[in-house]
Amino acid sequence: MNSQNEGPVGHHEGAETAAAAGPPPALGIIVTHGAMSQGLVDAVTKITGVEAGALIPVSNDGKGPEALVAEVAEVAARAEGPVVIFTDLMQGSCALAARFVCRDPTNRAVLFGTNLPMLLDFVFQRDLPLDELQRRLLARGRAGICSMEPEVAHADRTVPGR
Repeated sequence: MNSQNEGPVGHHEGAETAAAAGPPPALGIIVTHGAMSQGLVDAVTKITGVEAGALIPVSNDGKGPEALVAEVAEVAARAEGPVVIFTDLMQGSCALAARFVCRDPTNRAVLFGTNLPMLLDFVFQRDLPLDELQRRLLARGRAGICSMEPEVAHADRTVPGR
C-alpha cells in the first residue's frame, strides 16, 4: 500500500500538464498471494524505470477477506482516473476482493492471471481508454505465455561447461 503518499495514487510530476491534455492515466493495483505483488512491481520498475505509483502492490498476507477488500477499495478510491486490478488467480481471496471492488465496472477493470509482459505494457499504455487498454493487456499477457520449441532445446549445449 502507498501509505507515504497522502495525495491521489498514481500522481506524479507533470500530472497537471497531463491532466490538461486529457484524462488521468489508469492506476494499476496488483492483488496477489504473498509477496508476489511487490516482486512484480519491483521487476516492472527495474525494467522500465517508470515512476512509483503507476502500479500499487497489495498482498493478502495476514489479511482476512474484509481487510483485503477494504485495502483494495481504499487504494482504488484514491485513483484520479481508471483503475485496472490485476490478480494472480481467477479464484481465491485476491480475485474475490477485486471482483467486489469492481462490482460497478464504470472506470474499473479486473484482469486475472497477471504476468510481467502484461504489466510492462500497462505502464506504457495506461493513457488508453479503459476498454482498449483491457483488450490490449489481455493480448499481451496471452502472447507472453509460450514454451521453447523442441528444435531450440539444443541451445544449452552452447553454454560453456555443459
